[in-house]
Amino acid sequence: MPATYLGIDVGTSSVKSVLVDDADRVVGDADALVPISRPRPLWSEQDPLDWWHAVVATLDALAVREPAAMAAVRGIGLSGQMLGVTLLDAADAPIRPALLWNDGRASAECADLHERFADWIDVVGCRAMPGFSAPKLLWLARHEPAALARTRRVLLTKDYVRLRLTGEAASDRADASATLLMDTARGDWHDAIVAACGITRAQLPRLVESAEVAGGLRAELASRWHLPIGTPVVGGGGDNMCAGIGVGAVKAGAAYISLGTSGVYFVANDVFVPARGQGMHTHRHAVPGLFAQHAVVLSTGAALAWMAELVRASDVASLVAEVEAACLSPDETPVVTPYLAGERTPHDDPTLTASFSGLTHSTGTLHLVQAVMEGVALALRDGHDALTGSGARIEEIVLTGGGARSPLWARLVAAALGKPLLLPEGARVGPALGAARLARKGIGGPLIAASGDGDARRIDVDPRLKDQLERKRAVYAGRSLKP
Repeated sequence: MPATYLGIDVGTSSVKSVLVDDADRVVGDADALVPISRPRPLWSEQDPLDWWHAVVATLDALAVREPAAMAAVRGIGLSGQMLGVTLLDAADAPIRPALLWNDGRASAECADLHERFADWIDVVGCRAMPGFSAPKLLWLARHEPAALARTRRVLLTKDYVRLRLTGEAASDRADASATLLMDTARGDWHDAIVAACGITRAQLPRLVESAEVAGGLRAELASRWHLPIGTPVVGGGGDNMCAGIGVGAVKAGAAYISLGTSGVYFVANDVFVPARGQGMHTHRHAVPGLFAQHAVVLSTGAALAWMAELVRASDVASLVAEVEAACLSPDETPVVTPYLAGERTPHDDPTLTASFSGLTHSTGTLHLVQAVMEGVALALRDGHDALTGSGARIEEIVLTGGGARSPLWARLVAAALGKPLLLPEGARVGPALGAARLARKGIGGPLIAASGDGDARRIDVDPRLKDQLERKRAVYAGRSLKP
């Protein structure tokens, strides 16, 4: 069988593993769910062991379903949710649940870091915000010092998986730049910031490039999954960067929007442009010489899942299908601000809450569900305005993530932005595909195959829908966002 490459994406709600061939065709994939815990207001945590168990479940499934493709794997790439804080003890066992990207407990620590470092934004690339690693580490230093005292390693999500796969503690410079512990332009840990957050460089992983081999697969795992012993595992990247590679956003001006648990609006840039406000952030891209400007909506797919649970729907996909079949007009639906977990762009406020307005006796379940989808589209418009207002050049926008499967949601986002979107064939596996492409690059192959981008479907702007959402946006923007 021709060579294949394995991409593993450790997301917030699930792990997806894909097998890709030299022509960028997906020849096998598997998913496994990951639970999330919110033990207190503003807290968001996961057990790192659940990440590992989900990875094992997906690779066990691929080993059964695609044994020949697994045996042909020549490299492994890793992608994962960004900004997490995983504390490991001397035996590499988790000390406590990992603090996730949407955890909002560290607001006071953000202000303290800005007060201590006058050049903070110029060094790390953006303001300190509660979900980022640096302020969360400072929170742990203040509130759980015993846990930090026991900590041998501090790792990001996918880097914990790497440790389990290879025994190597390493991170790529792209994902690591989003911890806010790094001099982003220089590409190395910033010792003064690291110390201010209560840890040392010795507790952090060594840094590699995204397509650089960082270790080899353990023999016992290779045997379990029918993979070659010592299969190279490359640095990989954060899910946002890997999604960019997965959809072909590998040159300045290329952008994508991901409708996953959160909503990410990502723009590649060949210049380091620190983000000075409005909840935006700038990090290194997983492509050498490029940086990545981000706007983030914290609750997109998460808001839709919340609504599905609220109305006791059997599953989100069926509920969305009902909404699409109903052909509702935005003139009939209420206005939603989807701030279930606070908001990052453009508000930078973890205390914001969601709201519905414009409810009437005629409002039904499907109206509420579509209103959530519209609210996410309008929140992404806020992110678009923030990015373009900062000078970001946006030439084309690809839509990816699980929400991209909904034709209605795609049309709503295009209409809210007033810009057409491209929907490529590989949109549903963006980050995992990007990780697999990095694995191929790491052993000497091309980052993107000549046929890899394929045909993308174009989502044009519906003028009537655009006008309806513009009217709704006036109400949306005027809402009182705090309880």
